[in-house]
Amino acid sequence: MIEFSGFSVTPDVEELLDVLWRRARPKRVHYIELFHDAEVIQRIADRYILTGDLNKNDPAYALKLNIAVHQFLGFDVFHLPMAGEDFFTLKINLARDTAVQNTNRGGRIWMEEHKGPIQSWKDFESYPWPEIKNIDLSQLEWMEKNLQRNMGCYKLTAGILETLTWLIGYENFCLMIYDDPALIGAICEKVGTFYVEYTKVLCTFECIPIIWGSDDMGFRTSTLVSADFLRKKILPWHRRCAEIAHNTQRPYLLHSCGKLDEIMLDLIKDVKIDAKHSFEDNILPVIEAFHAYSDQIAILGGIDVDFLCRSDEKSVRQKVKATLEVCMQKKGGYCLGTGNSVANYISLDNYLAMLDEGRKFTSC
Repeated sequence: MIEFSGFSVTPDVEELLDVLWRRARPKRVHYIELFHDAEVIQRIADRYILTGDLNKNDPAYALKLNIAVHQFLGFDVFHLPMAGEDFFTLKINLARDTAVQNTNRGGRIWMEEHKGPIQSWKDFESYPWPEIKNIDLSQLEWMEKNLQRNMGCYKLTAGILETLTWLIGYENFCLMIYDDPALIGAICEKVGTFYVEYTKVLCTFECIPIIWGSDDMGFRTSTLVSADFLRKKILPWHRRCAEIAHNTQRPYLLHSCGKLDEIMLDLIKDVKIDAKHSFEDNILPVIEAFHAYSDQIAILGGIDVDFLCRSDEKSVRQKVKATLEVCMQKKGGYCLGTGNSVANYISLDNYLAMLDEGRKFTSC
């Protein structure tokens, strides 16, 4: 078992912000993840006996568990999973979860890619559009009162293209761009307006030091739709969310999977993202991304998920060390983490070895 007790890390959200803004070279490696699957959080808590002081009957148990695990691992900020955050009613498919280490998920979901709930103007008019006033913010309010000041939490926002494709179904969405652009525009306006307002709400909480947009726009060889469509219909909403973040002195991070070469300059120069997340070795290895963009934005994560699943611990440590030797040489601008998220099928030992190498790295 990987022993963490010899490498204690004190969370320092202010230094993390310096890294994200590229304002100063950090004293240590900082971690960041889009999110951890709940099973991963529980397995870490069980392995290192982190729940001894927690009461499972406490309504705030899950919140306290997340704080305890992330603080133990040395994270400065963490994703806050909240009940009722599936804002849009969608068509969802379910399959058996085959992750060996999973015991209680019950299944793995994915979005219906053929036909979503909106196929016509009639569907648009009858759709139960979410309203900001109906969002349950009680867990964020609890964090505002109870989270220690050297840590922060965040919610994901600005899933503009993702939600658009989920509402229509990706296949029909591609056809509707040409068959009914007015309907596409109307749906996009509804979705974009919601996320702009949601971003404003997030910026009212002091416990949220960053705004993290999450919107997959590409796949292995290209963007999901034309770069021109993204520039006209999607990126302006991200720009507005980034402006809201910047107006409240928060960096705007973007998670977006896929090959985004065609729009990277738009994201940097027009949207004004401060950091980019989601890197895959088969698309753009994180070291290459760092060389290409670190003079303009921070680069986040990038230890390939498939690599973490298939490799042994020695290989993981070698790769992490090699990545840090490149990405920690400049004035800030890099945080260590996976290339996407900490899924329940990643080897826990490999994931912890990745973090352990970050703790041991001393050349920053």
